[in-house]
Amino acid sequence: MLTQNTPPKLLDQVRDRIRVKHYSIRTEKLYVQWIKRFILFNGKRHPLEMGEAEVEAFLTHLAVEGHVSASTQNQALSALLFLYKEVLLVDLPWLDNVVRAKQPQRLPSVLTRTEVGAVLARMSGVHGLMANLLYGTGMRLMECVRLRVKDVDFERGEILIRDGKGAKDRVTMLPQSLATVLQDHLRQRRVLFDDDTRVGKASVYLPDALERKYPHAATEWAWQYLFPSGSFSRDPRSGVERRHHIDEKLLQRAMKKAVRASGMTKLATPHTLRHSFATHLLDSGYDIRTVQELLGHKDVQTTMIYTHVLNKGGKGVVGPLDRL
Repeated sequence: MLTQNTPPKLLDQVRDRIRVKHYSIRTEKLYVQWIKRFILFNGKRHPLEMGEAEVEAFLTHLAVEGHVSASTQNQALSALLFLYKEVLLVDLPWLDNVVRAKQPQRLPSVLTRTEVGAVLARMSGVHGLMANLLYGTGMRLMECVRLRVKDVDFERGEILIRDGKGAKDRVTMLPQSLATVLQDHLRQRRVLFDDDTRVGKASVYLPDALERKYPHAATEWAWQYLFPSGSFSRDPRSGVERRHHIDEKLLQRAMKKAVRASGMTKLATPHTLRHSFATHLLDSGYDIRTVQELLGHKDVQTTMIYTHVLNKGGKGVVGPLDRL
């Protein structure tokens, strides 16, 4: 039994620090997993007993033995940097010298308008609506999954995306072709909300600051998830049983089936619809800054990659063979 003076375990300290900094539950799980793997890799030694050599050896092991991607390797490094700097409060010079894996520069996979139509035609119900929203708005997968009722403004024809990547809010368009379908969906969603209210389970997750500021907001219609889970689950942080948003894996699987059914040979995921949205806007003549704003890119250079996708083989040059 723990006494009052017993310090919390290391991984509990990591969780506590992550929650103080308001990181997402996904980041918490990933960081804890990587730190645990790092400790086990080094024979359960305490991180304070280790240093640059052990970190480099672990990252090398991930790349050579684990064959992980550069992004995964960098994710592991970020977790270890968080451990040393934020939890153990160790300011070691070698932390800033650890080299991050170089990210390969690859062009995004993009579908043609015909291919997008073929995939969307094979998706129906909630998954079909979500896929249409991804292509029609340029949202990221999790931005769509986390939409709340209040984020959709039918009168202005807008969708407000809150707390997107980089904790930024932005506004994107609400496709008029989806307005009626979305309103029908909301009517069905309201019935589910009313049923949950009757059994006292209409509460939804709110960030800590909002939950304290608006104590009754969690059970209000406006804060309900637009795309709810089909069942109740227990919040891993608070322990409260409630209805969370839909599992994004369900949409990923539905799209995978649709792509396969269309006979397409390209690899396409829900994120491919975002890439296609950006490319097709540029192809229609919209300027790069407008597309940057709709996508929520911090740097226009990130958006510029879609201009490379628009260039047809050899940067749009018609080769001599085709001129014969």
